[in-house]
Amino acid sequence: MAVIKEEIEQIKARNKRVEADKAWETSWSRKIVVAILTYAVIVIFFYFADLPKPFINSIVPTTGFVLSTLTLTWFKKLWIRTVNKK
Repeated sequence: MAVIKEEIEQIKARNKRVEADKAWETSWSRKIVVAILTYAVIVIFFYFADLPKPFINSIVPTTGFVLSTLTLTWFKKLWIRTVNKK
């Protein structure tokens, strides 16, 4: 009986971790952090590549990347609906 209780506790702990991971993956906090880090990396690259106005010109690729990640949720739902029809 103790073994079963221990296994149940392990499953509950795992479920809690999975729920936290899912919450992070879908959170706006994650999206904002990704956008900021993406912008910083592009600025650094543009700066060292000696491109003009790296702080301004980095906005376009960052925006494109963020928009592409935001639309992935929509495509995922569409894909799941398509696959589940089979």
